[in-house]
Amino acid sequence: MSETVSIVIVSHSPEVASGAADMVRQMVGEEVRVAACGGNPEGGLGTDVGKIMEAIESVWSDKGVAILVDLGGAETNSEMAIEMIGGARAEKIALCNAPVVEGAVMAATEAAGGSDLQTVKATAEDFQS
Repeated sequence: MSETVSIVIVSHSPEVASGAADMVRQMVGEEVRVAACGGNPEGGLGTDVGKIMEAIESVWSDKGVAILVDLGGAETNSEMAIEMIGGARAEKIALCNAPVVEGAVMAATEAAGGSDLQTVKATAEDFQS
């Protein structure tokens, strides 16, 4: 199996993130690494920069990581996580402005075909429901 762009799904709800990741795996298969991240440190609704960083690291690929988020706070915390990762690695992480479920499925489908990070991001963002 060759390396592909990975996907991270960030939601305020751990269940939403996990469900979206499961859907991606069922529709696209296991060739694209997918991580789900959701909830605040206390287990309630929210997002956590540390958890987002862990999710990115858990699926890290030198081809890149595409992040899909559900709400503004998830986007802000994902941006902070990317900034904290910094350096050359941060340049291989793209935040996608796309619907979480549909965008993640489309991004993973594109990644499974071997596309680069910018193409994966564009494919997710081109999908509008």
